[in-house]
Order: sequence, then C-alpha cells, then structure tokens
Amino acid sequence: MGSTRPSPELQEKSLLFAAATMAGVLLSLLTPATSAVAYDHKAIIVNGQRRILFSGSIHYPRSSPEMWADLIEKAKDGGLDVIQTYVFWNGHEPSPGQYYFEDRYDLVRFIKLVQQAGLYVNLRIGPYICAEWNFGGFPVWLKYVPGIKFRTDNEPFKAAMKNFTVKIVSMMKSEGLFEWQGGPIILCQVENEFGPLEWDQGEPAKAYAAWAAQMATGLDTGVPWIMCKEDDAPDPIINTWNGFYGDYFSPNQPYKPTMFTEAWTGWFTGFGGPVPHRPVEDLAFSIAKFIQKGGSFANYYMYHGGTNFGRTAGGPFIATSYDYDAPIDEFGLLRQPKWGHLKDLHRAIKLSETALISGDPIVKSLGNSQESHVFRSNSGDCAAFLANYDTQFYGKVTFNGLHYDLPPWSISILPDCKTTIFNTAKVGAQTSLMKMNPVGNFSWLSYSDDINFDDDKSFTFVGLLEQLNVTRDSTDYLWYRTNVDIAENESFLKSGAYPILTVMSAGHSLNVFINGQLAGSAYAGLQDPRLTYSGSVKLWAGNNIISILSASVGLPNVGEHFESWNIGVLGPVTLNGLNEGRRDLTSQTWTYQIGLKGEALNLHTLSGSSSVEWGELLPKQPLTWYKAFFNAPEGNDPLAIDMISMGKGQLWINGQSIGRYWPGYIATGDCSPCDYRGEFNETKCQSNCGAPSQRWYHVPRSWLNPTGNLMVLFEEWAGDPTGISMATRNVGSICAHVSEWQPSMISWRTKDYKNPKVHLSCEQGKRMTTIKFASFGNPQGACGYYSVGNCHANKSYDVFVKKCLGQQLCSVAVISEVFGGDPCPGVLKASAVEAICE
Repeated sequence: MGSTRPSPELQEKSLLFAAATMAGVLLSLLTPATSAVAYDHKAIIVNGQRRILFSGSIHYPRSSPEMWADLIEKAKDGGLDVIQTYVFWNGHEPSPGQYYFEDRYDLVRFIKLVQQAGLYVNLRIGPYICAEWNFGGFPVWLKYVPGIKFRTDNEPFKAAMKNFTVKIVSMMKSEGLFEWQGGPIILCQVENEFGPLEWDQGEPAKAYAAWAAQMATGLDTGVPWIMCKEDDAPDPIINTWNGFYGDYFSPNQPYKPTMFTEAWTGWFTGFGGPVPHRPVEDLAFSIAKFIQKGGSFANYYMYHGGTNFGRTAGGPFIATSYDYDAPIDEFGLLRQPKWGHLKDLHRAIKLSETALISGDPIVKSLGNSQESHVFRSNSGDCAAFLANYDTQFYGKVTFNGLHYDLPPWSISILPDCKTTIFNTAKVGAQTSLMKMNPVGNFSWLSYSDDINFDDDKSFTFVGLLEQLNVTRDSTDYLWYRTNVDIAENESFLKSGAYPILTVMSAGHSLNVFINGQLAGSAYAGLQDPRLTYSGSVKLWAGNNIISILSASVGLPNVGEHFESWNIGVLGPVTLNGLNEGRRDLTSQTWTYQIGLKGEALNLHTLSGSSSVEWGELLPKQPLTWYKAFFNAPEGNDPLAIDMISMGKGQLWINGQSIGRYWPGYIATGDCSPCDYRGEFNETKCQSNCGAPSQRWYHVPRSWLNPTGNLMVLFEEWAGDPTGISMATRNVGSICAHVSEWQPSMISWRTKDYKNPKVHLSCEQGKRMTTIKFASFGNPQGACGYYSVGNCHANKSYDVFVKKCLGQQLCSVAVISEVFGGDPCPGVLKASAVEAICE
C-alpha cells in the first residue's frame, strides 16, 4: 500500500506525542483537569481545535495480534482519524476476579499500535456490547450472581459492572493512554444502545442509566463519555446514533455535537441466512448526508469485521465469519471499491473541514427532490453539498449561477462552493475481484465419540435441567439420557408403526439416538432459537435408551432479562403411539453428561490427540472426530479452509479454535438484483441463497508452523472430510472505470481539479503482470466482463501496458490526448481497464 501524506493535524499530533514522550516525568504529574478533549455543538474539540473525525470499528479479538498493525495502517491510509473498539468483558474476566489480557485480548497492545499509527481511539467499555458476541459480552458467571438483574437499577449488577469499568479505566490510566496523558483515547462509552430497553422498562431503567452516567464521569478519564441510542443520556454524556442513516438524528441538547457511532457498512451473516452486502454508493451517500446536516463524527461499523473465533459468536446462529461487508474484508484485504470510494469521500470532506466546523449549514431547495447545504467560515471559506434524493432520475440544478447534473440518490461535494470533486454515486476507485486458490487437500484419520456415559462424569436428576445452568457455557454440548420400558404386548411391535418421539427444546440443535443409533436431528434458526424434534423411533420390547445431544450455537447477544434466558431441552418430551396413548417422559429420571468425550480428552490439541488410537477414515459418520497434519502453504496470502462437504461442527488448528462451521445449513432468502438507489436495509442486497451461509473459514497465518500443523474437527452430522481443502485468498483482477467528466479528487500536491485519472494499485509485494483489457471510448460491461464498445481508441492497450505493467501502482489520465486523440468527438468517453496482480 502507498502511504498518504499526513494532514497538518496528524503532523501536529505526532509532534505532541513526541513532546509527551520527552516530558514523561512532567506528564505523570498531570491530572484530567488539564484535559485537551472537549466538545461543543459543532464537534469534538482536540487541543483547542474542532475536528471532523472519521472512525472505524476494528475489534481486537476478531483478528490475530499479528494482523493488527496492518489493519490499523490500512484504516489510516483510508482516511480514518479514529479506531473504535468495544471492550470484551467475557474475554477479559472469564471467571470472577480472574483477568486475561493476552494474545487476542491484549487491549493495551492494540491501543498502543493505534497510537503508533498516529490515530485516536474511541473506547466503548460498555460493559454490555451486543456486537453479535456471545451473551452480549457479559461473562456467563454474571448470570448466577445471587439476586442479579441485568441492565437495571440492581445493586449486584451495578457492583459488577462498576468493578469491570473501573478495572479498564485504571489500566488505561496506568499505561498513559488517555489523551491528556499523551495517549490516543479521546472518547469513552458507557452502556450500549440502552434507549430501547429504557423505553420498555421505565423508571428502574432510567435510574440505572443515570447511575451509569454518574459512575462513568466520576472516573476522571479526562475525555468525554458517550451513550449511543440513548436519548436520555444525562449531561455531560453525549448521546449518539447507530443505524444505516444518521441524518435524522439530533443530540438531546443544543450544545452537544452530532455523532454517528455506528454507520453500518453491511450486516452480519447468520447460519441459514444469505450474506448481506451494502453498496458503497449508498454508504457514501449516508455519510455525506450526515455531514451535510452538521454531523462531525462518523464511525463505520465495521471497518474490519474479522472472525468470531472459538465460541465467541452470539445470536444465536451468528456465523463464524463477521466480515460485515466492511472496507477491509475478514482476511485483512481491501474490499474495493468500498475502501477506495470512502477514502475519496473522506478527502473531499476534509478539504471542506474549515467551513464545516465553523457554523451550521444554510439549506435551500434546488428542486422537488434536490437541495443545497452551504457552510461558510468567518475567513471566507465556503463548502457546499448538493443533494438529489430522487431514486430514479438525474437532477439538473443551478447553484451559484452554475449548472450541475446530480445522479439519482447522490450527493456532490464542492469544497470551494464551485467545483464538484466528489459524487457519492460516481465510483472512481478501482474494483478488486477476489479469488480462492486451492493449495492442497488432507489425509484424514477418524475417531468416533462415545455416546456411552462415564459414570464418574455423569449425574442423574428427576426431570429436565436447563442446559446453560448445567454447563455454564463451558461447552456447546449437553447429553440428556433416559430409559423407556416397552411391554411385549405393545401393538407397534407387530404393526411396525413405531411411536413418535417429540422433544421440545429452547434451542439450538439436537441429535436423537435410540439404543445407540442415530434416529434424527433438528435445529432452529435466526428468527426463533426454539425447536421441536418429532420422529418415529424404533423401540424394542424391554429397556430402551433415549439419548439426546443438545448443542448450543452461541448465546443471545441482544434483548432484555439476560438473567432468565434458557437453552437446551426443557420439554415436554413425549412418546405417542403406545397402547396407553401418550407417555410423558419429562418428569422421569434423566442422566446428564457435560460435553463430549473428545472434549474431555482434549482431542483438538497435539497431546490430547496422541492419547487415543485413531482409525482409518470413516466419512459420513455422526459424532466423529477427524484429524490431519499439513504444512503451511508458501507465501503470505491469507488462508481459508473450504468446508463445503461438511455438515455441522467445530474446527481447530494447532489447538486454537477457528470456530463453529455449518455449511450444511443452506441459506434461504431473497437474493434479487440489487440497486444502490433508495433506502437500504439488511435484506435489500444479499447473496448465497441456496448455498451454505458460510463456506470458507479464515485461518490466521500466525497460527501455523512451517511444517507439521495439526487440524482437528468434530463433525456432529455426517459430513465427508475428503471434500475439505485449503486455499489462499488474493486479488484476482483489479479494474477501474472512470469517465472523462467524472468528479476528480484534488491532488494534495498539484491542487489540480481537472483531468480525472484511472488509479490502479496491487497489494503490497504484488505487481501488475498482465493487462487483460483496456479501452478508452465507451467500453461496456463490468469488471471481469468488459468489452469494447463502438467507440474505442486503438492505443488504449499500449498506454496501460507502458504505464502499469510491472508496477505496484499506476495512474493514467482520462483524456483523449493520452490515447492518441479523440476516437469519437462529441461522445462522453470513459476509460476501463482490467489488470492481473501477481
């Protein structure tokens, strides 16, 4: 990646950081009373200067520490000022008073990397985070604190919440990470999206919100605190907004800035659901619309989504991939054109910053669906936003005596109130086509998990037990077993019309075994985690054993009354079709066993896997462990495992959990063609209908050794591991399509508004080795499918070969002279190119 020239503000901040380092002794004596972060109705004020701030969410546990610096640098190159992250309570305090801040949970290391990059931090402590994270970020042990009620005026909950919040704030202070100490943290958040809950619960919730605000501001962080989606946020807390659009939001006091803490770049993927996408034209439109209204802080949720490693995914049924259609994809590669188009947007708005921070906009109608927002500074700077809200037609408007054509559902930015340098619907950034390159298969051995219980690890109880109360979320799995006596005179023994077993469960999936043989499976979905299994069961005369393996697929992360949520087989469990009619098994004596035998043996680790005898491959068997050894593929490209042939289970590499896999859950939904124009929602633009919700599973390079890596998986259903393969992920083709009249981003050096250019860039370490297509004229099609139109300059190919071949990045002006003259005078022309990076 090429680096951008740092803004004067970032240069100033770098000097401040250097000065802070040299004056460490003096800074240690400072208190928050000298705080350099404040706010007014226009913006956050840092060191006395109002700032338009662009931020991006990057969650440190959702990537490996080895990825962090690159992700942060790419965020900086994309024009961000701030990195925003939640703090993950259940990762940091897995048991009461026992803290963990290592590896992917090394919060201090992550923040210091942000600081080294010259960016700020918005630390969303919560401690409730939602985030599609298991149990909303709460540790499960909190559910069993006597007398607790979550997120309300409840003393046990408030005591635990305060204790963790104080722990985090104290750690940040001790490491000198708040802005007044020379650190990068300029904002903190307490609670998260509390407004809807307060609306439902009334006074106890209001009292809790007021307490949380007072508790947080009393911690002397020296930086402002925010509460998102909380209209009642008491002073001095700033209330902020989360959503797809933020232009209709206003803070609850006129002296607070307008802040957008979550501008959703896409949406999460759930097992059984399609993969959501958000067109960058609409996302850019959303941000520009927010800024033109007077907004001054916009955070992309997510900027890098990452991966729900291990059992961290919530929901339930949230997929292991948390890609979120973010500007940086799950594997750490730039998603183009989303990343590039937003970078251009940020530059255009930063050019207008002096006017934007000086006062409120003057809004005027320019037509039925068109309007202007004009900002002026006392020094005479002028910036304008020209908006067209029509979803079908161009808007031809006159502004300041000049004429402008506005594409439908778009906003043009004029940093001098004259020249359009950016339009949200006109994408000039390159497009990258990603590809998966198979690099090897595996030789598997298998081990069948034992459905027979160990006497020393099982226990009996009369009636059905709630799963979470038994497992405390130490595993996804809980076995339920009971006995059923069948008399020899039962009619079904002669007729063959076997009884129907019905099992009612609070979720999320289960396998039923009769006398050791699989009878069937059932699972729920995103909309309702409850499920009912109903199927005929082959019972014999005498004693029969019914065994049920209940599996959770992540604990809920959003809603009310966390303390009362249940999972597992709660009943009733009945047999229908006996001589007696219906037999209720719910209140019988049941035997329980927590987890799998393979889990107890730690089969996912090298030492554990060596403790048992593995046999020849037994494909398509339920409750089977598989292991294979492999060498790391050459190179540095990100890696993924293709699990397309498997059903449902979990996957480990060298003892580390990649997460849950479930390609057997086929996505259903509407995957109709998508148009960026018009209001967006999470179901508007989707893919993967009729295919697995997630096929590819990210393997961090840092988890691998050069040779002898161990892969272990546990298959709940009956998948075929012979179809598993590994692949590298990289950019196949890069493309650009730029019109000769397209708004052109101003160069930082030349101040040249004219001559739009095609810009192409390979990933670091790659070069353009082939020009697959090039045309200046009226090229047709899209990236990967370009074709020459009826207007084409014959020198198109030669120009790009000369300028780009062998280069990591290149640019070509979109003007006739460059291509040997005008191939079709009077026709609006464009340049399209496709190149291969290797």
